[in-house]
Amino acid sequence: MTSHTPRGLRRLSLAGLAATAATLVAVAAAPSAAYAEIPGVDEIVSSDNLTQLANVPKSAGFDSLNSDLAFQGKYAFSGNYNGFVIYDISNPSAPAVVSEVLCVGAQNDISVLGDLLFLSTDSSRSDDSCNSTALPASDKAAWEGIKIFDISDKAAPKYIKSVETNCGSHTHTLVPGKKDAYLYISSYSPSSTYPDCLPPHDAVSIVKVPLKKPADAAVIAAPNLFPDGGNPGGNGSSNTTGCHDITVYPAKKIAAGACMGDGILMDISDPEKPRVTERVRDTTNFAFWHSASFNNAGTKVVFTDELGGGGGATCNPEIGPNRGADAVYDLVGGKLTFKSYFKIPRENGPTENCVAHNGSIIPAMGRDILVQAWYQGGVSVWDFTDSANPVELGFWERGPLSTTTATTGGSWSAYYYNGLIYSNDIAKGFDVLKLDDPATNSAKAVRFGALNVQTQPEYPVCTTVVRDASRGISARSGVTCVDGGVIRGRVEISKGAKLLAYNATVAGDVRVTGGGTLSLVDSRIVGDVWADELAEVYVAGNRISGDLDVYDTTGTVVVSGNTISGSLECAYNKTAPTNDGVKNVVDTREKGQCRTL
Repeated sequence: MTSHTPRGLRRLSLAGLAATAATLVAVAAAPSAAYAEIPGVDEIVSSDNLTQLANVPKSAGFDSLNSDLAFQGKYAFSGNYNGFVIYDISNPSAPAVVSEVLCVGAQNDISVLGDLLFLSTDSSRSDDSCNSTALPASDKAAWEGIKIFDISDKAAPKYIKSVETNCGSHTHTLVPGKKDAYLYISSYSPSSTYPDCLPPHDAVSIVKVPLKKPADAAVIAAPNLFPDGGNPGGNGSSNTTGCHDITVYPAKKIAAGACMGDGILMDISDPEKPRVTERVRDTTNFAFWHSASFNNAGTKVVFTDELGGGGGATCNPEIGPNRGADAVYDLVGGKLTFKSYFKIPRENGPTENCVAHNGSIIPAMGRDILVQAWYQGGVSVWDFTDSANPVELGFWERGPLSTTTATTGGSWSAYYYNGLIYSNDIAKGFDVLKLDDPATNSAKAVRFGALNVQTQPEYPVCTTVVRDASRGISARSGVTCVDGGVIRGRVEISKGAKLLAYNATVAGDVRVTGGGTLSLVDSRIVGDVWADELAEVYVAGNRISGDLDVYDTTGTVVVSGNTISGSLECAYNKTAPTNDGVKNVVDTREKGQCRTL
């Protein structure tokens, strides 16, 4: 592992943050660590490229643990052991609670698809209702599994269906399809005293959800992923009795499973019949294979080790840099090859649970970068473009909940979504962070309509990266990416080609036509912008000296926060354009579908 100090350091107390009059103090750090001392209770410490925009404390009734996150449009969906909360994040500096659903059932792992929300229950309940009570798993009448909600009205979700699964649903992974969705249910820890979770349990339950009739959802298969029983455990590694989490990459028809004592790859060409194609173990440093992330190219996999189950203090010199860490593997020809470990370089105190946990890829141009939760170790952003030498780029961390008593807390999940980082803190609530770094800022040009991190999306891979051009740009194929710099002349993209531009200055018109996509963010255009017959259009935060015209888009159109000296006109777009809650400033006039944006 390679580590370095990410720029400067900032400290901020919770009281100072609330008063909005805090003083940020830059502190010199030793080359081997970001700071030499552990922050105090409720003190916030960060590198200078990460800033907190907002925190929403947990509401009454949600005093249990916050868990995972999912996203759709302007909404974030926050799981909690007591239910889930829907936030409107159109103003990221002030997220607003849209609705809260009390429905006890740890962990309430969460995902969304269209008008459906899925919730995992991995604690034995008296029944499948949201008013259930605890019941021992040894009782045959106990219920565990998946709950399905209708979220067509975000202010009033409706519970429509449950599906019981063997050993419950610790986590679930959504595999989308045209007519049906599939849920891969991960669960483990069977016992001879549990009638619905008897050993051996080396399977993943597959729930099929007909999208037009979700009430018909049912378990259709339970393939055995470990016919040989998997890792028998011992020497600090876990006995494999199922998977903890599975990440699917639908665009490449592959999946990575983190399965207690084993890491696996699967072929999911047939989503009803996932097939294990590769398996790896690390009996030296990995105690519990917890989760996995692919890089965008599908040529690397990052596995995490949740040493101590998330409740232990493992970020200290005694545990060291290779345990409770991430492992980076190259994926070539279907084979996984270990390259390196990564662990945050900051020491945490003996009362702080700290270990590698949930994270997501940041879609930066030409790089492999992950943002990741480390419980009370906070949020870390790190680069594994060189898989043998990962480097931390930034961090944001709260001090311990207590310096005298071991208390569970910290960031459960930290995910990048449409330009910002969202963290679900177990104890402190929902955090919004802004990342400002030259290595990652180009990711702002990539926009997703929804995000379930364990259903990993593919984002455009730059075939050409332009930082300066003296005679403009012309492309009829591939993905042209402009990452800063000055383009002197007209930009012409056609024939299905794509344009992603961030922080660019274009001295000329920008014209994108013919079935591709346009993503233009935080740029200055001295001329007109024309988008015609495209699949998607995202134009946000730009200064445009001429007109902006968007016609005949088949997919989503977002025109947000632009300053336009000419006119803004949208027409014949299949979906009504939106402004993501940030109005445009138009000097001349707004016309057609964009007249209210």
